[in-house]
This record gives sequence, structure tokens and C-alpha cells, in this order.
Amino acid sequence: MLGLRSCLTRVLAARTLAPQVCSSFATGPRQYEGTFYEFRTYYLKPSKMNEFLENFKKNVHLRTAHSELVGFWSVEFGGRMNKVFHIWKYDNFAHRTEVRKALAKDKEWQEKFLIPNLALIDKQESEIAYLVPWSKLEKPPKEGVYELATFQMKPGGPALWGDPFKRAVHTHVNRGYSKLVGVFHTEYGALNRVHVLWWNESADSRAAGRHESHEDPRVVAAVRESVNFLESQQNMLLIPTSFSPLK
Repeated sequence: MLGLRSCLTRVLAARTLAPQVCSSFATGPRQYEGTFYEFRTYYLKPSKMNEFLENFKKNVHLRTAHSELVGFWSVEFGGRMNKVFHIWKYDNFAHRTEVRKALAKDKEWQEKFLIPNLALIDKQESEIAYLVPWSKLEKPPKEGVYELATFQMKPGGPALWGDPFKRAVHTHVNRGYSKLVGVFHTEYGALNRVHVLWWNESADSRAAGRHESHEDPRVVAAVRESVNFLESQQNMLLIPTSFSPLK
């Protein structure tokens, strides 16, 4: 009996002292809520951009009747040309499944929206992402331009790099160099990928803020800490379309 008690004491003590890894960047709470965002990127055939956007504008109501469009942008700078990027919101995966089923039965959407647009698209990409727990989707105060900054982090997940990344983002926000729209962590697509959506009044104001931040010791220190966990990064300058909810 004494041997058994001694063994149990050692086991319980080990459990008590075992380190626990926590991160405010973990997406658990958002996944529990269910709401997620689908990031879609369409690469259009050369010379077909205007035709695609005109048809989308004319018939977008047929698509938004089924689910919420967060924003729709043309890509001005960053990567391949003739590219559009859009974000759709879903309550959960069951909601998205029902939307896709409804679209498959919607003849008007297929004839006026889907079929004409498919002929103009060269390539499509899709990612599923959650807002991180410390970020909510913000609406900018007026029309402007957007920057989607994408960070490919080292394997290990938010428990490894979440806190330094959060500090880097908040330092930029607190210093007023740009307005944060939302921070997203991928669930499907490239793992350990974070998308940060920023808003600025113009491309020039964005450039001015970026130059100032490079000379800000607080920003420099926060960024240096986060880049230790970074594998690569890229960005795109996005111009909202006339039918985009986010302007």
C-alpha cells in the first residue's frame, strides 16, 4: 500500500509540475464558434479583367443572396497580374455545404454568373481561415486601399510564434501607422500561415507610414522578435471594386 501511495504521489507531482504551453493566438475559441472566412483568388485570362468585373458587378446579387461577401478587390501590386481577391463569410462548414448545394440548384446564378465568368478565369485558389481570438473584423472609416500581408511561419504553431507576432501587429496599430482590418490564421491551405489585412487612405499614405515605422524603435524591436519565427512573407496592394462591401 505504501508503495502504491508513493507511486501515485510521484505521478501527481509530475503532472502538477509539467509545463503547459499556452498561446493567446490559438484559434480554438474561433473554431468553436464556427465562423470562418474563405479566401478566394482568381487569376484571369489576359485582357479579360474588365469583362469579368463588369459581369460580376451586374450579377453579384445572385451570389450574395446565398452567403455574405466581405470584400472584393483587384490586385494592383504583388505577384501575378490580372488577379482578383475576395473573402466570403460562413457560419460553419455545414453552412458552406448548404450554400454550395443551393448554388448548384440555382439556374439563374449558373446561367448569368457562373458560366460566363468561368470562361474568363485561368486559375482559382481557395483557403479557409479563422479570425484569431484577439482580432475582430473592422470596417474602415472611408474608402481607401488595402494591403494583404501574408506570413509563412515556422512549424510549431501559434504556441511557438503567436505572442511575438501579436506584439508586432499591435505595435503597428498602437503607433497609428495603418488601420488593422483583421488577422486570420489558415485552417485549410498552407498551414502556419497568417494573413493580416490592413487599410490605408492611399498607396502613398501607406508608403509614408511604412517609412516612419522603419525608424520607430518600438516597431523595429517588435518586428525583430517576430521574424525569428518567420520563413517567408509577401504582400499585395488591393483596390476595392465598386461592389465590394469593404471600400
